[in-house]
Amino acid sequence: MLIAAMVLFALSGWIGSSIPRNTSWTEPDPTTERTIAILVGTNGIHTEIAMPIITPEQDWRGIFPASDIIASSRDYTHVAVSWGERRFFLETPTWFDVNPVTVVRAMFGGEGVLHVAHYVRPAPSSDYRVMHLRPAEYRALAAAISAQIAPAETREVLPGYDTHDVFYTARGTYHLGNTCNQWTSDQLATAGAKIGVWSPFPGGVMKWIADFEPAR
Repeated sequence: MLIAAMVLFALSGWIGSSIPRNTSWTEPDPTTERTIAILVGTNGIHTEIAMPIITPEQDWRGIFPASDIIASSRDYTHVAVSWGERRFFLETPTWFDVNPVTVVRAMFGGEGVLHVAHYVRPAPSSDYRVMHLRPAEYRALAAAISAQIAPAETREVLPGYDTHDVFYTARGTYHLGNTCNQWTSDQLATAGAKIGVWSPFPGGVMKWIADFEPAR
């Protein structure tokens, strides 16, 4: 019964991620119009969205200040934002720390947190792919992500895994129907990008983003 449920979930995730939202969207060409380059990354289980810290459309320094991380003096160029279940995020600094009990609890509902990492010129790769957005699309993405942060009066700033990252309490409840990868998909959809309807797995997100092509 359990195996059948897992197979059904995996199948529904594959089908749901293959049904597109924003079907008429096409990625803009940065050689012919002004765009903002973001990166969508995956570690095989989890996805994140990396954005330039400062553009005319959005300055992230006031929302995700470097003063909230230990290595605050570096010249960071990007912030990468992802969302997930609080206990799983905070209690699982590495995959060797995964606790099955924590996983099961998260599956049935848990408080959301944002994970924010600061990077210096992150390099594109097959697991860290570039997506170009028009200014209005990027503004919509920035507004959607900003709206995820818990109100200032209740927000907690929690230590990250390393010297360049941090957690913030956030809106939303994590569960099987609203996973970290679905969150990434929803933010991109709000920006107007073509992305799957339901993407519980990272592959369901990444398959909509052009693969990395190294320079020749």
